[in-house]
Amino acid sequence: MSQRQIIQVFEQYQKSRMQFVQTVADLASRPQNIQILQSAGVMSMLRPLMLDVVPCIQQTAALALGRLADHSNDLAEAVVKEDILPQLVHSLASQNRFYKKAAAFVLRAVAKHSPELSQAVVDCGGVDALVLCLEEFDPGVKEAAAWALGYIARHNALLAQSVVDAGAVPLLVLCVLEPEMALKRIAASTLSDISKHTPELAQTVVDNGAIANLAQMILNPDAKLKRQVFSALSQISKHSVSLAEMVIEAEIFPAAVVCLRDPDEYVRKNVTTLMREVVKHTPELSQVIVNCGGMTAVIDYLGSCSGNLRLPGIMMLGYVAAHSENLAMAVILSKGVPQLALCLSEEPEHHIKAATAWSIGQIGHHTPEHAKAVATANLLPKLLELYMDASSSEDLQAKSKKALKSVLQKCTYLPGLEPLLYDAPSNILKHVVCQFSKVLPHDSKARRLFVTSGGLKKVQEIQAEAGSPLQEHINAINSCFPEEIVRYYSPGYSEVLLERLENYQPA
Repeated sequence: MSQRQIIQVFEQYQKSRMQFVQTVADLASRPQNIQILQSAGVMSMLRPLMLDVVPCIQQTAALALGRLADHSNDLAEAVVKEDILPQLVHSLASQNRFYKKAAAFVLRAVAKHSPELSQAVVDCGGVDALVLCLEEFDPGVKEAAAWALGYIARHNALLAQSVVDAGAVPLLVLCVLEPEMALKRIAASTLSDISKHTPELAQTVVDNGAIANLAQMILNPDAKLKRQVFSALSQISKHSVSLAEMVIEAEIFPAAVVCLRDPDEYVRKNVTTLMREVVKHTPELSQVIVNCGGMTAVIDYLGSCSGNLRLPGIMMLGYVAAHSENLAMAVILSKGVPQLALCLSEEPEHHIKAATAWSIGQIGHHTPEHAKAVATANLLPKLLELYMDASSSEDLQAKSKKALKSVLQKCTYLPGLEPLLYDAPSNILKHVVCQFSKVLPHDSKARRLFVTSGGLKKVQEIQAEAGSPLQEHINAINSCFPEEIVRYYSPGYSEVLLERLENYQPA
């Protein structure tokens, strides 16, 4: 056998291996093939090819493995059971950039499914190897590594801490300033995933200069980058007053308010979420957002979106109003109440209705003036209806009831209260009647209107237990009117008159 023929055998073997991994990688990209590949024992066949002498075969084998692991939890577990991770991590340090990208993809594909699989990546030294990749020159390698670290960090605080302990944060903060857009996006996203768990993790991100670098990106034209930047700033701000103040001090506002007019709906949602996370802490932080036009912009935003995109804006108005009478009045003067009334009637989802009811309660519970703003928007019957509706979720019923009671206890606007006399159950009715008993003694015009509108007649029809608070409030109302008028509107009075008529003998 000649030398040429012998070499041909080896070349043929190499060509077959190459063809095998390329075909498997191609097949693995289509979900319908996964089950067949798994049944054919593809994992154990790919494993030795990860250590192949030909770099191109190694990379393609890693790509195929990544696609398989990405597809399902079971296949990701199979990668762990086949003991492929240690060899991947080992070769991450020594191989070329193409292999590094493929290996980082496998680690990401395994880690994404569950905290347990992420822990397997951590246990085999995967995080340290990925952090070393963040120091590579090639932006594609950095991007693949940052992406994998984000998938590990997002599961829980413990895993995020292992990413921090490996020294990832300062490198991720630098990646935000790299020229490549894809790398910027994924670095901001990973910082967001680390920051979201605890104040301590968010503080670590801040201590490494993240806020200043993220703040530089908020007017970048790339929508996907802005989404991630505002998400990261929200996750930092939510934990404490001091972290929210640091975000404010980076002079993100009022520039961020402009982004509420961004064409991308998720940029708008994430800006609104950032405002919600800032205003919830203190009246002073709320005032900063109100002063830079943030609240008016959010109210306009609520008018131009629907569904879950509305939720952060609805809650933001509630948080602002909860702090003080003046801030709640600012919401009213900015036409926030009619906008919330629209959200309440338009949104079918119960959790959105519940948040809206909560915000309405936060606005209306301060003073009679605040309560009047809620009552004139015809929201009291609407809240009552949601509370009484058997199909409302438990949370929606509870929040509607609480909002209704808190507004009722301040409401002295009688035309807004009157519809409730006819529909409210006794536990709500006592609050309604109580408000009438406070106002009627001091307002003759209201007393007259109360008689002509049928309110007095309705009060006489209420069945109240003797000595109950409800009965006491009814007695207080009755004492505002001449006895014969009260008698006239009492049930059965016409029968009494007819009886007297029958017994009456003309002289």
